[in-house]
Amino acid sequence: MIVNYEFPPLGGGGGVACYHIARELAKTHSVDYLTTGHKGLPKFEVVDGINVYRVPVLGRKELSTATLLSMLTFLPSSMAKGIKLCKSNQYDVINTHFVIPSGPTGMFLSKLFKIPIVMSIHGGDIYDPSKKWSPHKHFLLRKVISFLLNHSDKIIAQSSNTKNNASKYYQLHKEITIIPLGFVTPEYIKSTRKDLNLSEEDIILISVGRLVKRKGYEYAIRAISKLHFKNIKYLIIGDGPEENNLKSLAKSLDVEDKVDFLGFVSEDKKFQYLSISDIYVLSSLHEGFGICLLEAMYCGLPIVSTDNGGQTDFLIDGVNALMVPVEDSDALAEQIKILIDNESLRLQMIEKNKKDITRFYIESIVKEYERSFGDVRI
Repeated sequence: MIVNYEFPPLGGGGGVACYHIARELAKTHSVDYLTTGHKGLPKFEVVDGINVYRVPVLGRKELSTATLLSMLTFLPSSMAKGIKLCKSNQYDVINTHFVIPSGPTGMFLSKLFKIPIVMSIHGGDIYDPSKKWSPHKHFLLRKVISFLLNHSDKIIAQSSNTKNNASKYYQLHKEITIIPLGFVTPEYIKSTRKDLNLSEEDIILISVGRLVKRKGYEYAIRAISKLHFKNIKYLIIGDGPEENNLKSLAKSLDVEDKVDFLGFVSEDKKFQYLSISDIYVLSSLHEGFGICLLEAMYCGLPIVSTDNGGQTDFLIDGVNALMVPVEDSDALAEQIKILIDNESLRLQMIEKNKKDITRFYIESIVKEYERSFGDVRI
């Protein structure tokens, strides 16, 4: 059983990454996935071999972001459904993703039915500097998370940064295993700039991710305003609560003609845009891992990225990316300009990223998960 309050189309990268793990596992195992319901989505369906069970919650209006109320009400709904599933199925292991809010459900079912539990932490569930209610800032939440982690049979972190934050802010008495997020090679219809109504003469920068404060898009937009290239175009793929604020910022900085908000797009369309872009920009205040970066690497994009998060496990400054401090639009602009002006550096990064992506392919990552599951089975 996998417990994760998000499953596509709900949520962001963490939900997508978990779906990829579940889909690969379902090729050789029976996988039940307990997650959040939403208007228009069935309570049960089989998706790529995964048995997906969705439970009702209150207050979730957007596909991209959860609310505090929706996460709180996920607990009783998922526990009730989980009890029914555990009574009718013999699970070898429960794997929860995001210690909050999925962890309590997984721990409850684990103790009630004596099933081993593996807790996967994704970064933002234990540390998010952009949120007032980030668990690491609050005594009670720290205690709850410490309890859940210490009473699990195994803890998996997606990066050394997430592992270090767990050790720093929570009193842990257990070792943490690092297993990075897996990448599924996409199948998409090749496209040209002309097909996407973009000019061959443009310098195209691109970012993918939810429009939330943690992604730091305001600093990327401010960086664009500092770049004096007439033919620059910045594409932002994703939607979220910050959309209107970011559009207003682009207008106030007189770069609304250079910044295109593409909204939510299909996987096929996303890779079409990535494949015709010149540079990937990550301006996040923090990333637990950054699956969007794996997508950029696969498409052979040189990267400019902030230096706080799990991306520092696989992005090396000056080798396959240029790294900048968080909340520094001047540094972002400077490093983007360096990449635009330095063709040999871009070509070096393109080749390096195309090579490096292979070690994250989902087949290898899921084998690591299977070994971890085998370690805890009774």
